Amino acid sequence: MSDRRFPTSLGMSTTSTITLLGEDLAQDLMGKVGLTELVYRMVTLRVPTPGQVRMLDACLLALADHGFTPTAIAARLTYLSAPESVQGAMAAGLLGGGSRFLGVTEDCGRFLDAVVASLPEPPADDAGWDDAARDAVRRARAEKRIIPGLGHPVHKELDPRTPALIAIAREEGCHGPHLALFEAIGRVHEEFLGRRLVLNGAGVVGAALADLGLPLPLLRGFALLARAAGLLGQLAEEMRMPVGMDTYLMVERNAEFVDPATLNAEFADPAAVAEEHAEPA
Repeated sequence: MSDRRFPTSLGMSTTSTITLLGEDLAQDLMGKVGLTELVYRMVTLRVPTPGQVRMLDACLLALADHGFTPTAIAARLTYLSAPESVQGAMAAGLLGGGSRFLGVTEDCGRFLDAVVASLPEPPADDAGWDDAARDAVRRARAEKRIIPGLGHPVHKELDPRTPALIAIAREEGCHGPHLALFEAIGRVHEEFLGRRLVLNGAGVVGAALADLGLPLPLLRGFALLARAAGLLGQLAEEMRMPVGMDTYLMVERNAEFVDPATLNAEFADPAAVAEEHAEPA
């Protein structure tokens, strides 16, 4: 018998049983534990409270689908090209989760957590959080860093997910320092940016997940988990009411050749063009 060991606290199988987290999958978990609770338990190895389950479930719902986003379009166009590969279409959509879409969840959680960790103690009131937020925004601006969680390409007045998630967090006792700081940034950032930006849904989810005590390096994973469900819905709709071919043909039929010699240096620099349009969702 080999002396090699591969420790795990998750799933194990025998010829007739499956255990997960040390419990019998068929007898103890199926029909008794929801997927949201199971994910929380698998990641943290802790049993969540009902309030934490509700909070996490609301966060996942908030990121599941947001219409014809690049992730959805990528999934639909990949399905158009390879309808036999649903896994490829879903993977294509998930691969688009980055600094502008979905990745903001992790970026915001990390940004807020760094600020919270630097405080001698959590402020006692909104005024104290506002001061902490001013310091954080001032430093970010001085370092020419984008403040994650601010702004949205569609929701210019209000991202409705933000107040809804904050309200649920308060109801369930899950409103902690990350959400308090995020709200404060929403109150003070105009002083430094010269314009008001909404607190977006991906950002508030990052704050809420951090307050739930979930590991910061995995926050993007939760965003991708949510979007996987949304992409499944997008592909189901693509089967019922396809738009992939029209999307492809619209671009193909309106393509116009531009002589490379006529391009100026700014337009020819993809990084400069990307930076100009870098308002995260």
